Amino acid sequence: MKNHFPFPANGQCRAVVERVTPEIDGGRYAIKAIVGESITVEADILIDGHDKLSARLLYKHEADKEWSETLMQLFDNNRWIGHFSVEKQGFYSYTIEAWADHIATWMHEVDAKVRDGQHLKVELMQGELFLNDMAQKAKGDEKKAIQQAAKAMKGSYGPGEASYGEAIQIAMSQQMLDWSTKYPERQDAFRYKELKIYVDRKKAGFSAWYSMFPRSASREHGKHGTFRDVENLLPRIAEMGFDVLYLPPIHPIGITHRKGKNNSVTSEEGEPGVPYGIGSAEGGHEAIHSELGSLDDFKHLIEACKAYDMEIAMDLAIQCSPDHPWVKKHPDWFKILPDGTIKYAENPPKKYQDIYPVNFETADWKNLWQELKNLIYTWAEWGVRIIRVDNPHTKAFGFWEWVIAETKIDYPDMIFLSEAFTKPKVMQQLAKLGYTQSYTYYVWRTYKGEIVQYMEELTKGEMKYYFRPNFWPNTHDINPYMLQSKHEPLFLSRYFMAATLVSNYGIFGPTYEYLYHEPFPNKEEYGFSEKYEIKWWNWEHRNKLTYIITQVNRIRKENTAFHSTNNIDFCEIHNDQLLAYLKTASDGNRILCVVNLDGYNKQSGTVKMPLWKIHKNDWETYRVHDLITGATFSWRGEYNYVELDPYILPFHLFRIEDI
Repeated sequence: MKNHFPFPANGQCRAVVERVTPEIDGGRYAIKAIVGESITVEADILIDGHDKLSARLLYKHEADKEWSETLMQLFDNNRWIGHFSVEKQGFYSYTIEAWADHIATWMHEVDAKVRDGQHLKVELMQGELFLNDMAQKAKGDEKKAIQQAAKAMKGSYGPGEASYGEAIQIAMSQQMLDWSTKYPERQDAFRYKELKIYVDRKKAGFSAWYSMFPRSASREHGKHGTFRDVENLLPRIAEMGFDVLYLPPIHPIGITHRKGKNNSVTSEEGEPGVPYGIGSAEGGHEAIHSELGSLDDFKHLIEACKAYDMEIAMDLAIQCSPDHPWVKKHPDWFKILPDGTIKYAENPPKKYQDIYPVNFETADWKNLWQELKNLIYTWAEWGVRIIRVDNPHTKAFGFWEWVIAETKIDYPDMIFLSEAFTKPKVMQQLAKLGYTQSYTYYVWRTYKGEIVQYMEELTKGEMKYYFRPNFWPNTHDINPYMLQSKHEPLFLSRYFMAATLVSNYGIFGPTYEYLYHEPFPNKEEYGFSEKYEIKWWNWEHRNKLTYIITQVNRIRKENTAFHSTNNIDFCEIHNDQLLAYLKTASDGNRILCVVNLDGYNKQSGTVKMPLWKIHKNDWETYRVHDLITGATFSWRGEYNYVELDPYILPFHLFRIEDI
């Protein structure tokens, strides 16, 4: 009789593995990790009948030939869990093997029958077979010990049953269990599909970014800043605790349709234009704007940053001014309108006449992709290892997956930050495709409920495996409405939450720390923005905000609880203007942050501490040490009182310490 369905590849395989986590889109995308991180894998694993089940978590680095493995443990309703650490950069593979464990089943049956007073024979014959199989896999003294145990099993059912008691002891021993774990009878095992992890260097998971326009770095009024001027600012930026210096595009700026102040469609003589209008007769993305200095000057800046444990992040804006060399050489890389003109960038009603977006639907897409890859590699050869990508959501997804994968092979240290403020699933897709870090909606999450909800989305669901958030309270494009009042407590609290809710964050300065707030009328944009003009700043100025930034960055580095994003738990506190969250690390570091979201009024409340998270009992006293003010308080049990005056300081940064 003809079958309607083919036989399975192995009909003797009885194990089922499903609902594996982490697994992104059926294994289509890799999850993300940091060197040294422990990876937890869970799965539903089951078999038919009453036999015992064994499961192993297998893993290996892309450079390894052999798999490493670790036992998985049953913890709830056929849900199994296992852990392994990733110690090297690059791709890891992981999977699960499961099988009906006949040795474990046999040991269980022997135990039950002995307790029932039964006299065993066939069971010990089976034990001999198991031990002989183990002996074939073992070596040295262990091989001899297993062979001796098999001999005892054989003697237990032979004439006189000389070694019966010894055989029973062996069958029920911890030694037998250890041998069966080390040399399992892995018969007809089910292996799940291979899944991927990409492991990044430490800075991908923990960083503090400082953004500035280098042309505003000069200490002289009216003078265009240079890379040398930026070098002179490195001690200030490093003193504040930042380890990434992000510069907007540093390339030649186009002349045609150059914008003036406040995005004026016409520019006055001497106005510098927008750095995002890239390209002129001097060159394109591979060239340096001459007023900033030379390529050698830029390379010198890259090297100078290293002395301060800092790195340069360059801005990859895939767009061109009408004067960019690509416009003449490759006009087909742009969208040609019916009247023969090239379409400039628009985000209605906004118009960017000085910018041509690249057309990723060009028939010459392969050469376009290759040119962009070459550009990234050119920057890498200069020494750049961090790239912030401008508006990646307006470029082809397929391109990003390809070019990031290509770059990681030759430059595994490269970090890509996605500056995509767009629909959630588009932002998530970019992260899945390989972006190391991602901008977020933090700038627009201001109320307690929405902050908690957003953080839960980022850290408790599937996004925690692949979306690595980078929080910014402002950018050179975004001047949030709540900061347009220049109210210092709000600047302090928004900064503090960005720096402590997640492990990667940044600010656009010195606009932020100097409380610059003037808006473009009725918009979340800066009036007289540095995008359109050169600013002069008093770089020597210090204030309360620069002090707090310096202290918070120092504390972040010293306390490992801040080195991760997903280790956050929000604490109950019955005041909608107070936000409390606990961050804990595996080394015992415990941090409690409490923030007054009301920048104008004193707020108080009672924090409910999750005692099991800090390893305390209800009757135990412990100390909370405010690492900003130095004040210490003795707390006891779950409920403890807090009060915050925003005009003094709108937050507590407590380290929980034993007494």
